[in-house]
Amino acid sequence: MIEKNIKIKNKLGLHARPAALLAQTVAKFQSKVSIVKNGQEVDGDSILGIMMLAAEFGSQIRVIVDGKDEKEAIEKIEELFTKKFEEE
Repeated sequence: MIEKNIKIKNKLGLHARPAALLAQTVAKFQSKVSIVKNGQEVDGDSILGIMMLAAEFGSQIRVIVDGKDEKEAIEKIEELFTKKFEEE
């Protein structure tokens, strides 16, 4: 299991487009991915769940990945956040 704290860097936060990109990326892997913000945990492949976290610019989330391809999954997930979901 890998856990990472990630800061939201894109100005609009995890709105519909980034949530969809994140869920699509997570769905490519066999590992189970959970995203936690302020104690609320959602499945990483749920667009609505991700949006319900209301993760705005500057907020912190924790990503938990568990499974065979967890290393590759966390790398791709981190890349999305680092590139600010290619919105800026």
